[in-house]
Amino acid sequence: MSKYFQATASAPVNIACIKYWGKRDTKLILPTNSSLSVTLSQDHLRSTTTSRADPSFTEDTIWLNGKLDEIKPGGRLSTCIDAMRRAREEVEDADPKAEKFSQCKVHICSYNNFPTAAGLASSASGFAALVYSLAKLYQLPASPKDLSIIARQGSGSACRSLFGGFVAWREGTAPDGSDSFAEQVAPEIAWSDMHALICVVSDDKKGTSSTAGMQRTVETSTLFEQRKAVVPGRMRAITEAIHKRDFDQFAEITMKDSNSFHAVALDTDPPIFYLNDVSRAIIAIVTEYNRVSLDAGGKRKAAYTFDAGPNAVIYAPKENIKEIVEMIVEYFPQESFKDTFALFGKEDVRGRLVRGFNTGVAKRFEKGAVKTLIHTSVGDGPRVRGSEEGLLGENGLPKDLAQ
Repeated sequence: MSKYFQATASAPVNIACIKYWGKRDTKLILPTNSSLSVTLSQDHLRSTTTSRADPSFTEDTIWLNGKLDEIKPGGRLSTCIDAMRRAREEVEDADPKAEKFSQCKVHICSYNNFPTAAGLASSASGFAALVYSLAKLYQLPASPKDLSIIARQGSGSACRSLFGGFVAWREGTAPDGSDSFAEQVAPEIAWSDMHALICVVSDDKKGTSSTAGMQRTVETSTLFEQRKAVVPGRMRAITEAIHKRDFDQFAEITMKDSNSFHAVALDTDPPIFYLNDVSRAIIAIVTEYNRVSLDAGGKRKAAYTFDAGPNAVIYAPKENIKEIVEMIVEYFPQESFKDTFALFGKEDVRGRLVRGFNTGVAKRFEKGAVKTLIHTSVGDGPRVRGSEEGLLGENGLPKDLAQ
């Protein structure tokens, strides 16, 4: 068997507080506005990718979640693979002693441990893991910022998954996209008690993809330019809130931006409905939860946000998560709830509302309306995985297909 080169890496999901929606260049994936996200712990949500270069391979091949996927010439996968291969060529040209394997074809195997294309940012973690694994395979000196520029061309929000903590994707102005990259606003340790509760409303593939939806919005929405105009101020304000660990301000901006994003989607022709009745009920419940606190002289205690899908992400300080889970379970009964951080000490959680909560803000749903609850927190960026975690067998095929 010929000598081969291999690397395995994992990358996290990120959920935006200031949304990316709209492209000024569809090929390079250059956004019409900057965005900011929270990187979630990949101990719970991640994409894992193994990349192998082998002289015996006859073509670039990729398997996604156990299924063979197509690498279209000029498509997003080939764009990222070709960019990483060119970077390896530069290393080989600069160092005569460097092993020459840039021209070898690659086999790539990638798995998400969560539903794909259901509004949980699977393309973001997927392309980040792809680019990061190739960077390690090719032994590149590239920085996360450099890699973010390449990952961006696979999936825009993937650039933010190259960093942990709180991450901004800068819009940039250069036509070639050289100044449209991601950078860390604050590391995860700067606000380590920022937690998130993901309410999985649907794990089905969404009806309108983000790519198709945002282009329709750019072309038809009359509210689109108004949204663009307020984003720079929101970026500055939420960055300040993060640095000050001011959750009240963070929550207000996060919810306003989620609302304006979905308003723009609704203003698209024809309208795009990413939220459903369950999503809207969660908005009402979180709003009422905050009202009780504000009316008592306190501050906001939770923030909802929705990407291009019905699944809710509720951000909150760790100390509030138990109340939030009990509140959600009151309206959306669960068969059981296993708390990742063992805050409750048992799997089953009883539904309960805080004192003064208006029960009429939403109806109680049947079991299954919220399929599952995932409790996680802010986390780190991509990780290199050990050889024992590799997804390819000795023959270069996915291990689960090589049995």
